[in-house]
Amino acid sequence: MRLMVEFTTEPFELDTFPEHAAAAQRVVDEAGLAVAVGPFGTGAEGEADQILDAVSKLLRETLAAGATRISVQVSVLGEDENQNKNPEGVGTQ
Repeated sequence: MRLMVEFTTEPFELDTFPEHAAAAQRVVDEAGLAVAVGPFGTGAEGEADQILDAVSKLLRETLAAGATRISVQVSVLGEDENQNKNPEGVGTQ
């Protein structure tokens, strides 16, 4: 099963790259995940075990590096994803 994790760490610091953000980046890089960094968060895709292990490590290491809040969302990716977006053909012609 493939998963996607999206996360943000706080506090936000616009003048510097905070240590908790560097720790998060290091964790996802070491996990070998496909990463997309955005202005307000980071997304990463991988196999379920990779993602779940990385999330656990990310939580521990970013908290240790000074994060005061970590928001995490995990989504299942796969072939059935498109079916769930348009159940019963609603809105199709």
